[in-house]
Amino acid sequence: MGTHLITGAGSGIGAAVARRLAERGEDLWLLARDAGRAKELAARYPGARTLVGDLATPEKLDWALGKQPLPERLDSLMHIAGVLELGAIGDLGAKSWQRQLAANLVSPAELTRLLLPLVRVAQGHVVFVNSGAGLRANPEWGAYAASKHGLKALADALRGEEHGNGVRVTSVYPGRTATPMQASTHQQEGKEYDPARWIDPESVATAILTAVDLPRDAEINDLSVRPGR
Repeated sequence: MGTHLITGAGSGIGAAVARRLAERGEDLWLLARDAGRAKELAARYPGARTLVGDLATPEKLDWALGKQPLPERLDSLMHIAGVLELGAIGDLGAKSWQRQLAANLVSPAELTRLLLPLVRVAQGHVVFVNSGAGLRANPEWGAYAASKHGLKALADALRGEEHGNGVRVTSVYPGRTATPMQASTHQQEGKEYDPARWIDPESVATAILTAVDLPRDAEINDLSVRPGR
């Protein structure tokens, strides 16, 4: 049985991964943005432990985690939470850029820094759930794509730095997935949302767990998951 810390376990892909790991009897630690959210997650996943830390304020994560008990080791650290705000470069203000960079890039970097010693102990796995936008930037997606391109760079650098410590690093690039974020994205685009058109979060969870469960003689570095319909 492994020990796994997951961000974004409240919905979408993160919820699918957490549910699958819980069904396997794995030891879950779930990051919540506040105490109310932590209580909800604890009720949803009996036996799971919660940590409170707001990805919107990465500069406070060190203090927040320092006030809470942590696991002794982490077999995986899964960065699945994220935020998306669309807008043209000529229109999007600094606060929108800062929100997306904080949640999608700076907080994953800071959480990784803080928890990396626990991953090293287990010779564990760091998983970054990126996006197709981390490989290609389209109009109106500049800030989000920039945060996700940065996340790819973070993962690539970490992989090279930690290979000698036995730590595996995987970036997963899902296409449009039927999640609450996707519903919000369609609303921002002014489009009708039909979840049946997009990837089921369970399918992305399968891809993530395939990488984590891979025997130790191999490592999946980058994994793109595209809509099959």
